[in-house]
Amino acid sequence: MALDKADPLALDGDTMRDLARRTVDLLVDWLNDADAPPLRRATPAEMRTRLSGPPPDAPQAFDELLAQLRADVLPFMSRVHHPGFFAFVPGSATWPAALGDFIASASNIFAGSWMESAGPSQVELEVLGWFKEWLGYPSEAGGALTTGGSAANMTALACARETLAGWMDDRLVVYVSDQGHSSLARAARILGFRREQVRVLPVDAMYRLEPRTLAAAFDADEAEGRKPLFVSASGGATNTGSVDPLADIARLCRERGVWMHADAAYGGFAVLTARGRAQLPGIELADSVTLDPHKWLFQPFECGCLLVRDGRLLRNAFEIVPDYLRDAVPEDEEINFADLGLQLTRTSRALKVWLSVRSFGLDAFRNAIDRALDLAALAHDRVETSEEFELMAPSSLGIVCFRRRFGGLEDEDELDRLNAGLVTALERSGIGLVSSTRLRGRYAIRICVLNHASSRDDVERVLDFLESAEPAAVNEVMLRYERHPDVAQTHVVHDRLGSIDLDQLRRRGTERRAEPGEKLVTRWDSTSDFFVILDGAVEVTIDGQRVAELSAGEFFGELAALEWGAGFSYPRLATVTATEPLRVLVFPAEALAELMREMPALESEIRRRAGDRLLRH
Repeated sequence: MALDKADPLALDGDTMRDLARRTVDLLVDWLNDADAPPLRRATPAEMRTRLSGPPPDAPQAFDELLAQLRADVLPFMSRVHHPGFFAFVPGSATWPAALGDFIASASNIFAGSWMESAGPSQVELEVLGWFKEWLGYPSEAGGALTTGGSAANMTALACARETLAGWMDDRLVVYVSDQGHSSLARAARILGFRREQVRVLPVDAMYRLEPRTLAAAFDADEAEGRKPLFVSASGGATNTGSVDPLADIARLCRERGVWMHADAAYGGFAVLTARGRAQLPGIELADSVTLDPHKWLFQPFECGCLLVRDGRLLRNAFEIVPDYLRDAVPEDEEINFADLGLQLTRTSRALKVWLSVRSFGLDAFRNAIDRALDLAALAHDRVETSEEFELMAPSSLGIVCFRRRFGGLEDEDELDRLNAGLVTALERSGIGLVSSTRLRGRYAIRICVLNHASSRDDVERVLDFLESAEPAAVNEVMLRYERHPDVAQTHVVHDRLGSIDLDQLRRRGTERRAEPGEKLVTRWDSTSDFFVILDGAVEVTIDGQRVAELSAGEFFGELAALEWGAGFSYPRLATVTATEPLRVLVFPAEALAELMREMPALESEIRRRAGDRLLRH
């Protein structure tokens, strides 16, 4: 019988040590391969050829498995520790932290209850205590380590709803700037917030959410019987590194009884340095804060964190005690971290933080952060002084957004294509890796300096290449949702109408007429129809001030119709009123999306006109 046989999955101590040594040798060699590029792609067909096949019934030699990992798996991924990796948000981890993960995995820690993990739970409390002190949070604050910033943001929104409203209510409204992280849209959708319950708000010229914009949105919603619930302010936006005026937003939210969340997943740990702290004033006033130790604290993926100013609220929101877990109910000062968030089964993410911070000491981390900020300042200065480069946004917290001008070329579509070609050419060169974004309707190259291994030479090499190299050919520049609209610049220029099939538009839209003085769109409404003017004229106003006049052949309403993320979009940012007898074509948001797929000229014109930021909103 099987019960009489030895453990089929056991290894003796000598074998375990031997396999560990061989694995470590592989990893150290891979990590220190100076000739490897920051990214190597592969097609699905190639990867299937390399790795497809059934699992073996009999054992395979471990050396053979390590060899296949080295040849067929590890080469085909990003090397986020590469000193020339400046794309997205680099995840430049440390070796002691990686060993912390190894310890957690080998120990197979269940860090959900105090009963089963008193030691690891206390380590997590110690780490959270460090974070609270660094931010300036009170001792009664609570929190937990999560998989990342996305889980932390969702946990914060769920906690706010449970605390201020209890069950889901159709009147609740969430507010996020158009620089907010996409995880906020995902969190709202998963938690059941409908389209009209999420306000995507425009930002100012510095890419920050202005309190007056937020207050106006509160007023409009309250006047309609809605209840402002939750504001997510940026503590270092992923797009540009911009930081919202956290102190002013916190005061406004406190006055209005709204939960203020600071999404500092990107920038939060910059508070360890004087310069970083100066860019995040007021973060300590937030009701909750998202942090990502796998960014500025240089931890391996996955490692996020949520802190809540009043720690009791997390347990109130998430604690559930079924019969099969009553043996693990905490006593006295014990804490079950499973009661503070989404996960019941969770490992210890605290060991790697605790081990790496204590191994190096905080000064080493401060120096690494300052070094990254210095390199970003170097990149900023190089861009500003170059005749070829154009700075696209104020640099902030290690992020610099810019583009190459190509001798003063004016054609925006061509500039987009050429700059996209530069990003592709750099990747193919193996020198470094950068990513892109769109700012005020224009393609921007984005450098994120967040790697403790990067040097001045690495930054200079990448900028030298981008300043002088020939762009690679690209098929198209993907124009995704526009985060920086200008409601005063939303018209189809008459000499462009020839490229758009108006008969097709008429067949797909519904004709509507309006008399002078009739409002077709009212600011802050959640409607999402798109309008093309056939005859007549309208005026566009914001708080009674005229910002534009539109006539036949022009359009409006596309900002609310274009998706920002997860089905959410801007509210109406202006009021549009007929000034002459008016005839328009009306398209629901879904119809506009279909038209844009079928009519590239229409999509191009709409995206083109969703351009420079509106400064008066």
